[in-house]
Amino acid sequence: MSRKSARIHDSQLQYKKHLGQNFLYDERLVQQLVDLSGVNSASQVLEVGPGAGTMTRLLCRKAARVLAVELDERLIPLLQASVPAPNLTLCQGDILSLLPDTVLTHLSAPIHVVANIPYYITTPLIQRLLTWDIPTASLSLMVQREVAEKVISQPGEEGWGMLALLCQYYTQPEIGMDIPAKYFTPPPKVDSSFLLMPMRPAPAVETVDEKLFFRVAAAGFALRRKTMANALQAAFPLSRNDAVEVLTHSGVDPKVRGEKLTMEELAQITSQIAGFLSSRSHE
Repeated sequence: MSRKSARIHDSQLQYKKHLGQNFLYDERLVQQLVDLSGVNSASQVLEVGPGAGTMTRLLCRKAARVLAVELDERLIPLLQASVPAPNLTLCQGDILSLLPDTVLTHLSAPIHVVANIPYYITTPLIQRLLTWDIPTASLSLMVQREVAEKVISQPGEEGWGMLALLCQYYTQPEIGMDIPAKYFTPPPKVDSSFLLMPMRPAPAVETVDEKLFFRVAAAGFALRRKTMANALQAAFPLSRNDAVEVLTHSGVDPKVRGEKLTMEELAQITSQIAGFLSSRSHE
């Protein structure tokens, strides 16, 4: 641990459990994570939850520009003292409500997001980062190991669901490194993984209507013990015969369960439903 990181470590700071504060002070480990993120001298970096500033300092050494967003206002003066880098901007606020314009005021696109995020906001934060109006190059996120395993799950596996679909639709996720709980201060109750998600140049599948695609997927995952025909009936104005027809024309067995469907199959179903709903609207 550097002397500057030790200022926060030894500052009598009371870690806030409700903010999910679990800091990393091991610079050798954090350097490995920064290297895995793919950040280089030209990179524009958004760091979420700088905490003690260990990763922030290493990112500033490697990247062109870093914007660090910290919710806990107590940490701002400590971070200013421990990371006096000229290419760093500190922002106090909630990343879930931060406006894209605020980010783009300080950083140029495309942006690399690197974060040791509070675990209680993992899913909403990933959803926001993947869908907000900011050109993004990659996400490199510390998450619970269980979450990382879900994100890389495949159709038919227990973890395959909306989070995995969303991540794999926009990115090519992989687990870069597993990190035991003992490396954090205070140690969480679960082990973690550093999840690497470089953005795809285009979504994994073509779909006629992206919002409808995610509605179809959500319908299938919402009723995991039901057939896809039943799931479509529950989510759309379709009769049983309509749902069966949509699935049959999509090349999908009406009796299949939603969690077994691939993105390609969901895209086919979306195309059929879009056509069906369009024809209904013109009757």
